[in-house]
Amino acid sequence: MSQIFSFAVKTIFTVGAQYTRNPKDASLLLSLISFGDVYFPPSKRQRVVLPTLFSAFEKKPVSIDVLPDECLFEIFRRLSGPQERSACAFVSKQWLTTVSSIRQKEITVPSKIPEDGDNCEGTLSRSLDGKKRTDVRLAANAVGTAGRGILGKLSIRGSNSGKVSDLPLRSIGRSCPSLGSLSLWNVSTITDNGILEIAAGCAQLEKLDLNRCSPITDKNLVDIAKSCPNLTDVTLEACSRIGDEGLLAIARSRSKLKSVSIKNCPLVRDQGIASLLSNTTCSLAKLKLQMLNVTDVSLAVVGHYGLSITDLAPRWIAHAVSEKGFWVMGNGVGLQKLNSLTIPACQGVADMGLESVGKGCPNMKKAIISKSPLLSDNGLVSFAKASLSLDSLQLEECHRNTQFGFFGSLLNCGEKLKAFSLVNCLSIRHLTTGLPASSHCSALRSLSIRNCPGIGDANLAAIGKLCPQLEDIDLCGLKGTTESGNLHLIQSSLVKIKLSGCSNLTDRVISAITARNGWTLEVLNRDGCSNITDASLVSIAANCQILSDLDISECAISDSGIQALASSDKLKLQILSVAGCSMVTDKRLPAIVGLGSTLLGLNLQQCRSISNSPVDFLVGSLYKCDALS
Repeated sequence: MSQIFSFAVKTIFTVGAQYTRNPKDASLLLSLISFGDVYFPPSKRQRVVLPTLFSAFEKKPVSIDVLPDECLFEIFRRLSGPQERSACAFVSKQWLTTVSSIRQKEITVPSKIPEDGDNCEGTLSRSLDGKKRTDVRLAANAVGTAGRGILGKLSIRGSNSGKVSDLPLRSIGRSCPSLGSLSLWNVSTITDNGILEIAAGCAQLEKLDLNRCSPITDKNLVDIAKSCPNLTDVTLEACSRIGDEGLLAIARSRSKLKSVSIKNCPLVRDQGIASLLSNTTCSLAKLKLQMLNVTDVSLAVVGHYGLSITDLAPRWIAHAVSEKGFWVMGNGVGLQKLNSLTIPACQGVADMGLESVGKGCPNMKKAIISKSPLLSDNGLVSFAKASLSLDSLQLEECHRNTQFGFFGSLLNCGEKLKAFSLVNCLSIRHLTTGLPASSHCSALRSLSIRNCPGIGDANLAAIGKLCPQLEDIDLCGLKGTTESGNLHLIQSSLVKIKLSGCSNLTDRVISAITARNGWTLEVLNRDGCSNITDASLVSIAANCQILSDLDISECAISDSGIQALASSDKLKLQILSVAGCSMVTDKRLPAIVGLGSTLLGLNLQQCRSISNSPVDFLVGSLYKCDALS
């Protein structure tokens, strides 16, 4: 035993950089020598660190990013096809950034020709909104789509959270040379360099939509105009740094430009509109101007140079535009191809100017005029007379127009007008005088009167006499009418009837409609008609052969009426709404399952007598139907 202690004291055990002289460390001593009868008194075990002894067995982490970007770039651009590059891009963020930086012209190996059944030539669409709109996700979409098809349409809609830099725009420009449509909404952190990458790499761009993109300037539009010869559709909205110079560049460089929409861009003035029209005389077909600081000069230019314009919408343009502007536009004889005119909320619309527009646009078929406080009955009738091809007219919130302007327009449109709509025209009153006995408007097929409280039974009777060929009737909120007036409108073969909010409507009217038009009626809406009961549903079930859309929301129907519908072997309903019908209970929900073979939409909202469990059963049974409860 003394020899052992003597050996331990005199010998120094070296383990790495640590030294131990403690002869009582049994764990170390017994690992080196094997003696069965060795005793040590209890003592605190010392910590032994052995880094050198086990260092050869430790695994060091291996990084996939040890190669510099230059080497990765040379490797990736020599891969055989876009699918291989896309696969590499998803290995790491560094590889994704490297792959997305490769331009198509820098690829040295031709892309693989797709075999039969390969979808590489397909056109893809991507839309990234809100939190999905990140640099990495955008770059991944740009690179990833290259392996599965051609990215044809990309929409980036921003939000207050998250920022987009120029990196994804560079990826798009370099990875998506066939991009045809680009939409940027509320993207405020990009710079000129990002747009320059798009312009340089996406030469096939046809549609450009910029909305609330404050960093984008005229310089960016100039770059796009120079690099994208196929641009046909441009939309600019709330872009505070885009003005006349950008429009001029777009107009001069783009002979294929067909549609332009400009809204709330304060730097756009008359000069920009003039340069746009004068340089795109033979191509521009659609022009929308809204909330701009322009004057009568712009309307005069439109009237003179708009030789190819088919759709024109000067909306909410500045107060500097007057009746003179519309008069000059009509007399410019340039709008010979105009098909649709929309003039909402323009203070300059008055009698003489609107009549001039009607005369100067002989092929105009559709006109929408709203919030025009200077337009009177005389101007409306004169416009109807002058518009030789007008077949659709809508008036909204034109409070100087009365029943005389309305019926005068119908009489003077004669054989051409097919659709007429009145919305929120508060000056229309009960008709107190009769119409000429020989008068008629035989072409009118669609009539919509919504929220015009002055309309009464005499007006409906006159309409029924004047327009015998009506097929589509939409009467909403006419509380001054009764069943007597409504019965005058059902003499023709009706296809669509919407009678929502007509509180005086009764079962008698519905029975008469279904009895006469059961073989032609496709849509019936009685939303909010509180006097309608189960008797109407019994009549519908017995007479309607092709009815596909039925809305009986907030009516006085009960389980008996639902049972009558379900028992009919004629009905093939696709849409059914019983929202707010408090007398419909759980008992008749199984009956609705009988309609399930054709039912695609069901509305059970605010039905207080229906509990959740039967609704869940119903939704599970109607697997083809979208249900609201």
